[in-house]
Amino acid sequence: MAVRRGPVRAGEKVQLTDRKGKMLTLLLERGAVTQTDRGFLAHDRLIGLSEGSLVSTISAQELKACGNSDPAGEAGNDPRKPWKSARAVGGWVYTMMRPRLSDFLLSMPRGAQIMYPKDIAQVLLAGDIRSGMRVLESGAGSGAMSIALLDAVGSQGGLTTIELRAEFARVAVGNATVYFGGKPDCWDLRVGDFDQVAPLLPAGAYDRIVLDMLDPWNRLDAAWRALAPGGVLTAYVTTATQLGRLSEALRASGSWTEPEISETLERGWKADGLAVRPQHQMIGHSGFLVVTRAMAAGFQALHKRERGNKNVHADIDQTIPEQPNIQASAGAGADGGWSDLSLRDISDRKLRKVLRDLERQEAQVEAAARRQEEP
Repeated sequence: MAVRRGPVRAGEKVQLTDRKGKMLTLLLERGAVTQTDRGFLAHDRLIGLSEGSLVSTISAQELKACGNSDPAGEAGNDPRKPWKSARAVGGWVYTMMRPRLSDFLLSMPRGAQIMYPKDIAQVLLAGDIRSGMRVLESGAGSGAMSIALLDAVGSQGGLTTIELRAEFARVAVGNATVYFGGKPDCWDLRVGDFDQVAPLLPAGAYDRIVLDMLDPWNRLDAAWRALAPGGVLTAYVTTATQLGRLSEALRASGSWTEPEISETLERGWKADGLAVRPQHQMIGHSGFLVVTRAMAAGFQALHKRERGNKNVHADIDQTIPEQPNIQASAGAGADGGWSDLSLRDISDRKLRKVLRDLERQEAQVEAAARRQEEP
């Protein structure tokens, strides 16, 4: 996890950006050559340079003169494929830098869909994940969240990841190994079902838990057992249906504080002279973050009580329409009728005020219409 400084070395990833903003990420290797749309990049010419250097592509002829074979082969001169020869021109300039963490995550090989950097940043901040903490993660995917968590807890902390699929775990390990230069010693990656692995973990051993799964509401008991009192649980869900079920399960259990729910939208801006405006494209909804904290054993969480005249939990499909010919004492309202819902309740005083205002406006409209009809 050491910070890499100085000239770039073989085995490191570099990010090349041209004047149009197009990015290319390479893993430097001795003797390797990468073909681009504007020529070839010989890795030996990049190794040893400092970050911020300008590097240029070379043509196929220059590549052969250096003793390297043409990756495009003789097909580069095929008249039926003129674009092949255009790719071997060379002379295109790139700026070379080591990739930022967000750049690495977006460019790394992936099997499963990764969490966007904007959501990862919120997980680290809202979930209060810091150096030296012990974190439990469910779902490694391609390793994006795991790499960020390992970077946050550092060598003094620890990360335990439970991944259901062995192939996804292999992808996550590979990406973490490339990023850190080796598999971190503080990472305990276990392959298996969360319901089977979590009970084997020591109780109260973790400071933070991050859940990225289809049904996190079914894992709340196991998460509470593994989390120390006051520990933070952060769940990432993508749909409003998942969000609703998870929130209600957290409140019903009594073991978790009132959930904090948020989503992050990312929009870039252009600032070029007088052209200062938002970019035409943005990263909109990708998922919801639900953050809550574990209560101590034997204590029930405090939750805000809804006003009595606002029933937001009753299902309208389960109610019985009230019959006008039945007295109120025997009506359906006493058994969960529509009057019990009162979703848009309004006081009599406010209703009278609204009616007076409408009557005044109607009188003004009618008077204006009469004046127009007068000769």
